[in-house]
Amino acid sequence: MRTKIQDVYGYKQRGEKFAMVTAYDYTSAQFVDRAGLPLILVGDSLGTVVQGHDTTIPVTIEDIIYHARMVVRGSQQAMVVADMPFMTYRDPAQGLETAARLFRDGRVQAVKLEGGGRMVPVVEAIVEHGIPVMGHLGYTPQSVHQFGKQIVRGKTPAQARGLLQDAHRLEEAGAFALVLECVPGPLAAIITAQVGIPTIGIGSGPDCDGQVQVWHDLLGLYHDFVPRHAKQYAQLGEAIETALKQYATEVREQVFPTERHASSLPDDMLRMLIQEVNPPRSA
Repeated sequence: MRTKIQDVYGYKQRGEKFAMVTAYDYTSAQFVDRAGLPLILVGDSLGTVVQGHDTTIPVTIEDIIYHARMVVRGSQQAMVVADMPFMTYRDPAQGLETAARLFRDGRVQAVKLEGGGRMVPVVEAIVEHGIPVMGHLGYTPQSVHQFGKQIVRGKTPAQARGLLQDAHRLEEAGAFALVLECVPGPLAAIITAQVGIPTIGIGSGPDCDGQVQVWHDLLGLYHDFVPRHAKQYAQLGEAIETALKQYATEVREQVFPTERHASSLPDDMLRMLIQEVNPPRSA
């Protein structure tokens, strides 16, 4: 049985930290489920780590639905949350339609959207129709062209007060959890203590109720760039590269494949086929 909203609330009530990770396909979702993580995010981060874009802006709702369906098929235990892509929730009506498509066609259990107080009407409209919403405050990648490369949010008194106010407003609108991205640790701790819903940090210190990381960062698939907020728990990028080089070498040197990597034929059938292909010439 999948993680429920009540289970997520329970983590905060018990003071039990929990982990969330992005996943984008069937296989990665299976790994997450076997590892016992309670939440999976089908993030629009797929735009950068899967599709190769510079930002998340080009990601479409069709992209999210495509990947979400794979993740849902690959998992049985984790709650699957899907990002609402850029410009798909400009007003309550559009936001509800986007959330409904992700819920119905993507088969996810919740949706996530970026933004503060101005998103309250959108959140309310979605929640009123029975679709759980996760908020996202702090650094919001979909706003990269508005705020540029300034990652950390909440370093000024005005920004800090604004984030705290936005957290309260999203909670009141019905959001069941909040992602806090690149918020100063002490401020994230204050927000976490002030709101009744779980906070999920990424680059926001250890005091959030949970943490979320991007699959590729967590597993070391990129050795040329590691975000400051990430920790590599494996070096799979190097392992994959080594394996591919060994495979290519063994093919080139005729080490692989061997007879045991293929099926065989009974001797009598093989002789018959050879005779059919190369029939004896008549005198």
